[in-house]
Amino acid sequence: MATIKNPQRLHRPRTQTPEQEAAEQALHQRLLQEKPGLQELIDRGDIGQVFTMGEYWELCKTFARLKALREQLGLSISVLAERTGMDRAMISRLENGQLDNPTITTVTRYAKALGKKVVVSLVDAAEPA
Repeated sequence: MATIKNPQRLHRPRTQTPEQEAAEQALHQRLLQEKPGLQELIDRGDIGQVFTMGEYWELCKTFARLKALREQLGLSISVLAERTGMDRAMISRLENGQLDNPTITTVTRYAKALGKKVVVSLVDAAEPA
């Protein structure tokens, strides 16, 4: 299987200015004091897209299948990192469900490195309980 020739990394360490870090800490302290609910955070625009546990679970199952395939093929995380251009730590987080909002590009690059392709389809949404 060919190695993806793009050395560009998909994950870069997060860097913040001292001002950004201070603002984040202030927000963290405010949220600890206020303890707003999810709907309140959505209503005031503090958070954007929210995933259900079902959506998160589907994503985890997808990466569990990809991890099993990687292991079945005898590939290490280091080899997959080389093939995808992703950091080893990012691949590990994906496989262990610690990265809950990967882009379609990330999923596609991971799958392609294992000889698979991502297929997106629409299904009827379950009615809310």
